Amino acid sequence: MSPISRTTRAALGASVVALTMVVATACGPDNSDTTGAQTAAPTTAVTTAAGAGTPGAAPIKLPTLDELKKWKYEDWEKFAQQNVITPAVKGYWDLQKILKAKPSKPGQPTTQPTAQPTAQPTGAAPGGPSSQPPADGGNDPLPKLVEEKPVPHPFAKNFHVNGKLFFQDGKQEYVCSGTVVSDPANPGRSNLVWTASHCLHGGKGGKSHTNITFAPAFNSTGVLSGGKQASLAQAEPYGEWGAVAGIVSPTWADEADPEYGGPWSQYDFGIIRVANPDGSNKSLEEVVGGSVPVWFNAPRDQITGVSSFGYPAGKPFDGMELEHCDSGKPVRHTIDPSRPAMLTIGCNGTGGDSGGGWFAAKDGKQVLVSDTSIGGNDNTWEAGPYLDDVAQHALEYISKKK
Repeated sequence: MSPISRTTRAALGASVVALTMVVATACGPDNSDTTGAQTAAPTTAVTTAAGAGTPGAAPIKLPTLDELKKWKYEDWEKFAQQNVITPAVKGYWDLQKILKAKPSKPGQPTTQPTAQPTAQPTGAAPGGPSSQPPADGGNDPLPKLVEEKPVPHPFAKNFHVNGKLFFQDGKQEYVCSGTVVSDPANPGRSNLVWTASHCLHGGKGGKSHTNITFAPAFNSTGVLSGGKQASLAQAEPYGEWGAVAGIVSPTWADEADPEYGGPWSQYDFGIIRVANPDGSNKSLEEVVGGSVPVWFNAPRDQITGVSSFGYPAGKPFDGMELEHCDSGKPVRHTIDPSRPAMLTIGCNGTGGDSGGGWFAAKDGKQVLVSDTSIGGNDNTWEAGPYLDDVAQHALEYISKKK
């Protein structure tokens, strides 16, 4: 998870996965909002960064956000060819690699009040110096702080859809969080995991991360809790599900500064397709016992409460526990007023939370409405993207892709 805040939220992406309780780095740069909300000019047509994705593939010109919402399957396919997520190497994540994983260095704040991605594993806290975003551009006063609480061991079956996400960026290993989501084209047999774009891609001028792997229900029995030692296999009841394909937000891939973040955080979502580690055709959803539907374009007044989940590793957390913040109605946090305001909750999560799912209730059922993206330097709030048509079309694309 690289985006919560590089300077403060980097830890949201980092998790401790070692038998000796060594803290693992979070996935990529963190996106903390270091100075409050930022207002950016409306996005115009831009081109994807050269060198990302398939070698030799010609960069495509991205449309405006209104046009992006109308992209068809063929358009998403062209974009995906520029940002290819290659299959993870089976067995890459042995215990030694996890023990050696370190958080990235925190980035330096920019002169502008930008929000930083939550994917970096440095243990930084969400948010910036200001205690609350300015009351302009669709911002509300920050919500009341909610303390994260660990999910009791052993996890109840419905919590097994949550897990830790590992990835490699260059020669450095990182961690984020993710959620098993329902696959529209394969009901009851989903192999899709929802997370943040910064956990999958390096942003503008960067490339897709490698060896992206999902460990559902990590440490569900508590074998690594409280300083206890156990094997990695004991901590991963369902094994490690390597990514074989995926899609990130075009806005993130084309605009994001992985060091600091900004208006791209308002579209900081990503999805991967994973493969069963035992080589069988049994799906992730069947193995863990369920999946979470995604509620796109959810009326804000109907999101009356949100529970966010993730594996924070920055102090006071150690990355071993699945933590959750049970917040009330989320408020709005806007960086670019031409884009949907982010959902914001009071929460003291740290690095490693990045990409973790935000759950709400719809018709009496649990649904996913966002993922952890940015947070404040003071570790009192977190924000995630509002999932509109762009996010829905991304899910539909990866769902249909063979």
